[in-house]
Amino acid sequence: MALIHAHRLCKTYPSGSTRVVALDDVSFDVEQGDFVVLAGRSGSGKTTLLNMLGALDRPDSGALRVAGMDLLSMGEAERASFRLWHIGFVFQAYNLIRVLTARENVAYVLQLQGKPSRQRLQTADAWLAEVGLEGMGDRRPDQMSGGQQQRVAVARALAMSPSLVLADEPTANLDTHTGGELIRLMRRINERNGTTFVIASHDPAVIDAARTLIVMRDGRIEQTACRD
Repeated sequence: MALIHAHRLCKTYPSGSTRVVALDDVSFDVEQGDFVVLAGRSGSGKTTLLNMLGALDRPDSGALRVAGMDLLSMGEAERASFRLWHIGFVFQAYNLIRVLTARENVAYVLQLQGKPSRQRLQTADAWLAEVGLEGMGDRRPDQMSGGQQQRVAVARALAMSPSLVLADEPTANLDTHTGGELIRLMRRINERNGTTFVIASHDPAVIDAARTLIVMRDGRIEQTACRD
């Protein structure tokens, strides 16, 4: 069974007296362990689709199953619980809690899951080391570079053992070298741990790293290419 099964997803948004089509009859599957990049210009529907997969938004019509769960049948509380236990998010703007240390940021989602304090901190330190930030757990976000903050965000996403990691333009605020390092890190974790990634990006380096490339245009899937 596919980790993600999307069938004929449609979504429109009001814009004045008309409606803008964000997704138009979108269907695709993602297998467990894949490394998928959603590519396309701004406004192509990438972020809207990512929000659907993360149970942050609902389509107007269609069917969507992620990790064996029917997202469209869930109430808001069920969707929040699904995100907490199944979806790791990596945002363009990092979205770290500024008053918390790197270790505390990574451990925060584990606290929400009810994990014991010692386990939370041990897991956080292990993932910080995994992303190349060993010994930096006591630093706050404003004491770290953009690339370091984004690595903290990746560690936070992975610490809760998600079924799926969703990343929205994760290299957009990074220079070319740092962005390249980040995407190589994510691909290495994907290959070694079998963690499934779906990344929305127009960065050529991210697109080149894709195992499966889905090109979007005007809310539709224009092309799908499997590299392996």
